Amino acid sequence: MTFNFGVLGAAKITPMALLEPVSAEPLTRAYCIAARDPIRAAAFAKAHHIGKVHPDYQAVLDDPVVDAVYIALPISEHAQWTNKALSAGKHVLCEKSLASNAAEALGMQHQAKHSNRVLMEAFHYRYHPLFDAAIEVIHSGEIGTVEHLEALFHVKGPIPTDDIRRNYALGGGVLMDIGCYPVSWVRHLMQSEPQVMRANAVTDPEEVDVEMTATLSFSNGAAAMIQGSMQAGADFKAVIEVVGSKGQMTVRNPLVPQLGHELIVTGIHGSRRVTFDQRASYAYQLDAFLGAVQRGHSLWTDAKDAVKQLTVIDACYKKAGLRLRGG
Repeated sequence: MTFNFGVLGAAKITPMALLEPVSAEPLTRAYCIAARDPIRAAAFAKAHHIGKVHPDYQAVLDDPVVDAVYIALPISEHAQWTNKALSAGKHVLCEKSLASNAAEALGMQHQAKHSNRVLMEAFHYRYHPLFDAAIEVIHSGEIGTVEHLEALFHVKGPIPTDDIRRNYALGGGVLMDIGCYPVSWVRHLMQSEPQVMRANAVTDPEEVDVEMTATLSFSNGAAAMIQGSMQAGADFKAVIEVVGSKGQMTVRNPLVPQLGHELIVTGIHGSRRVTFDQRASYAYQLDAFLGAVQRGHSLWTDAKDAVKQLTVIDACYKKAGLRLRGG
């Protein structure tokens, strides 16, 4: 039986994040779509061979053919439409950040449990073999005890002022969309939750963060510096550096390894450089989502993890003297 996705929003990320991996799965399809602008939804559907266009989001949720909903709306709308989708009996794959703040995410976690449906935050990187290998390096002791981590994600700036990432009311801010990756990277590498010691933000005239730098502390004594940037002058960079008591590790492009990556390790076994296949991280993410829905497999980036993730993000905003999103 074919597994049918309904799509909320005609977002730029949707073809890469969902449509391409779905097209490679013979028993999975993007069945329908709705967007705020019906004309845009129709054009998007035609361009990407989606067979049905609904007049609004609710119509997607009401469609009995739809098994799961992919949500790529502004972050400020994630909680509302995720909860409605779960209440309608649909599984949900929602783009990051899952919610505007940890309190919203906790409500979504409760709704997923109440509805007995899968809710997954779309941190696709976590399902690629590159990241599993990086975790194994740390927890095997190959580089000794972790002492310091540095995780950076910069996108080429400046981001236009009319971009939703520059709009506080829509859940904008570099930490919500870009800096959330370094936060997630260090949390999942360490497999524990950090305390935010300090955070500094560069803001635009609307007090939306365009660069965020934070120092985190883990219970084993390790410190982490995370940074996300979309300000003018920034160029693309996605890298993790880990220093241990007996060596170090570099992960180049943990974000989208399919576009080129490298794992470089110098430790108790000497030095090595490792690469993996070019299968897209989004394809691995789809595998994980379908495994959770159809076979009850656990997820690394479920709603419970999202609450922990957003707790760190909230703390960064507080330490930087900025308002929480959704506040």
